[in-house]
Amino acid sequence: MKIPLAREGYPFIFPPFAVFALASFLRLWTVGAFFFALGFFVLWFFRDPERTIPPGADSIVSPADGKIIKIERKMEEKLLKDEAVLISVFMNVFNVHVNRAPFSGRVIRVLYNPGKFISANLDKASLENEQNSVLMEAANRKRFVFRQIAGLIARRIVCRVSEGDELKKGERIGMIRFGSRLDVYLPPTCRINVAVGEKVKAGSSILAWW
Repeated sequence: MKIPLAREGYPFIFPPFAVFALASFLRLWTVGAFFFALGFFVLWFFRDPERTIPPGADSIVSPADGKIIKIERKMEEKLLKDEAVLISVFMNVFNVHVNRAPFSGRVIRVLYNPGKFISANLDKASLENEQNSVLMEAANRKRFVFRQIAGLIARRIVCRVSEGDELKKGERIGMIRFGSRLDVYLPPTCRINVAVGEKVKAGSSILAWW
């Protein structure tokens, strides 16, 4: 069975299976079973399935798999410096953690901030946790921000994009390892298509329309 995997996962996948093979050779069955289960979990965590990207020039897709935990109007003070609609997606350890671009456009700025590692589903996580913010401008000249936020277990934010990159809606842009959150700041004029508590998938679930 072919399992599509995120390339960031390869260094983590092989070690537990190598220990499993060694433990099996030495007939250390309990140790082998533990590392086989660990390897299977890591394999599952770094899965990277293909997604069907919704057509249309006005749909904005979710950048992450997970559950909508917040929708509110607030100021985005770091990059937009304007009022926006915040949509927060919480990813638990069982979700696909590959992040995708919410909409096509050009990367204006990438801003990384070191910080804490408190639980990503708490409000203060968006202010205090390690995070990586990307400001983009769509072809319609409207700007939006998506922000990768590390969580309690997550210790590594991966962002594959740089300033000046041209991204397509649903394109893979990185991931956060082992549980986290992703915030999207959209113009207040957008028509929201999701509700708090709803589950979404990166690249295929429509968050809003322009």
